[in-house]
Formats: sequence, structure tokens, C-alpha cells
Amino acid sequence: MKTKIKIACVALLMLGTAGVELAAGQTAFALVKEGNRYVGEQSKDKVVQIRSEKSIGTLTPNIWYIVYYDPDASLKAVEVKFGGGQKMDVSRPFRLLEPVTGADKVLDSSKLKVDSDKALAIATSQPVLANLALSAAQFWLQHSDEGPRWKIKLWAAKRDNPSHEAELGDVYISTADGSVIRADLHPDRVN
Repeated sequence: MKTKIKIACVALLMLGTAGVELAAGQTAFALVKEGNRYVGEQSKDKVVQIRSEKSIGTLTPNIWYIVYYDPDASLKAVEVKFGGGQKMDVSRPFRLLEPVTGADKVLDSSKLKVDSDKALAIATSQPVLANLALSAAQFWLQHSDEGPRWKIKLWAAKRDNPSHEAELGDVYISTADGSVIRADLHPDRVN
């Protein structure tokens, strides 16, 4: 009897861990759909910005922020924060400069074809990054003259001290077709 209980506990523990891994591995666009559950009808799928915190221990960030257009909010935005694929907070962020810079406009959803996982694969495949131990990434989905684009900042382990990181720079990727708009990378910083 005790053996059956132990097996059942181990099975539940494994299922619980698998669920956390699946939730944590969600892409940014999947989190937009999840975030729709926490905003009003007038804001659903009206994404203004997506950003993440710097990842820790992996290239995929665990903390994401999805900002939606909200005509009822004083600064026209509602933000849903996710951690490990789970909603952590819903707030009305202070976005005072965005109306001046144009970053308060809804992103063109017809051009949102390259999700965060594909953008990361494109960014990390840059030839200058070959032979580097990439350690962290941070994402921004932002407006540009060419349409929505991913900005991905990358870090790598330093060669002389692998426990320390060096910021390598940014790669800008079109969400419409996955082309690299610009790469501002400095692999020499790992030395």
C-alpha cells in the first residue's frame, strides 16, 4: 500500500513539474492570448508593447509584460505581467512619453508572424555569435518605421571567468518575415 502511495506522489510531482515547464516555455504571442483573459473586451488582442526581463539560467525569459491599448485608462494602457506563464499582476502603467514617441499605438497584428521563440533562434544564429556560450536574453517587441520588430539583447559567459556575463549587444528582427533588420553585436566583450 505504501509503495502505491509513493508511486502516486511521484507521478503527481512529475505532472506538476511538467505543467510548470510547459507554462514557463510559452511564447510571447501565446501570452498575449492568455493575457486577453485579464483585460476588457475593448483591449483584447490590441497589443501596444511586449517586453521581458533578462532571462536567468536560460535564453528564454521567465518574466514577460504584455501592454494592451485601453481606451478607458487615463494613459490608454493596461499591462499584464506573467511569471512562469502564470499571471502575476494587472496594472495601468505610467506611460507618459509613449504618446509623444508613437509607442502608444496598437501594433499591426497582420505583421506579427515571428514569435519570440523563432526570433531568438534567428538572433542566436548570427555568425559572430558562433563559439560563444550565450547565457541570457531580453526581449522588446516595439514599433519601427518598417513595422513591428523584436529587439533582443544577448549576454554570454566571459572566457576568463565563465561565472560572469558580458553584454554582447542587440539584434533587431522583423516580425513580418524574420529578417534581421540590424545587428549591433560585440563578441569581443567576452574577452
